[in-house]
Amino acid sequence: MAKKTLNFGLIGAAGYIAPRHMKAIYETGNNLTAALDPFDSVGIIDSYFPNADFFTEPERFDRHLDKLRRKGDQKIDYVSICSPNYLHDSHIRLALRNGANAICEKPLVLNPWNLDGLAVIEKESGKKVYNILQLRHHQSIIDLKKKIDNDPNGKIYDIDLTYITSRGHWYFISWKGYPEKSGGVATNIGVHFYDMLTYIFGDVKRNTVHYSDDKTAAGFLLLKKARVRWFLSVDAKNLPDDIVAKGQRTFRQISVEGDDIEFSGGFTDLHTVSYKEILAGRGFGLEEARKSIEIVQHIRNSKPIGIRGDYHPLLLKLK
Repeated sequence: MAKKTLNFGLIGAAGYIAPRHMKAIYETGNNLTAALDPFDSVGIIDSYFPNADFFTEPERFDRHLDKLRRKGDQKIDYVSICSPNYLHDSHIRLALRNGANAICEKPLVLNPWNLDGLAVIEKESGKKVYNILQLRHHQSIIDLKKKIDNDPNGKIYDIDLTYITSRGHWYFISWKGYPEKSGGVATNIGVHFYDMLTYIFGDVKRNTVHYSDDKTAAGFLLLKKARVRWFLSVDAKNLPDDIVAKGQRTFRQISVEGDDIEFSGGFTDLHTVSYKEILAGRGFGLEEARKSIEIVQHIRNSKPIGIRGDYHPLLLKLK
């Protein structure tokens, strides 16, 4: 029996991450039926689904999904959500109301209590909310988790997480520059790292913030099996000198006991892998997202204690 082609909607079609979702829908043999974005620079759709209907107004997109649902055989099965962080909650609700499952980019929501509200609607609708947590599918992470899970000694590992991804002036004019919309630096560029760390090293015992401004955040996490010093920034001034000398504008490093986890490759197809897992019934739902959402919400609302205790060494560069 031939596999049924599923119908997808997509919200945030003009965004940076949307093409990866279009590619994943295409590569899993499904169809993008309708897309939404207030901006109309969405020519990328032609590369995958030139026949998709396109809307710039959410009200008309919502109406279209409702009409398709009432037709039965043309209803939307999944809505992929690539919109700004602060709209994820509303757009997930839109999907569930229209009888579709939701596949949402990270952060799934900005606050833990938003997850509780979505769980109620999930139950009412009988549909599911899935979070794209693609690092969990990265081979380096799979191998590291296996190693930690099989360690018989109960060792507490020392970890340094450093992620600097330089952003220009546009970043701070866009929604990403407003903490009430993006959640701030730690949420916007760090949430998937916190998910990965708790996935491998267990629950949070202590969450300390050493430094936080609109461009940079740094702190310390004590996990069940790890001590994590972290530093996240969108400020090019914080790049290590050797990275600047190479003309690079991004520096990503996760070291475990002084050994770097190799991250340079293996990223290209992780959205497609995520979709395959979701469609096979093995996706990551609301509860899998909770730990990382709790971490970033705590960071956002914590008063930094300054450079003391177990702090990331790059903080000294800021003094």
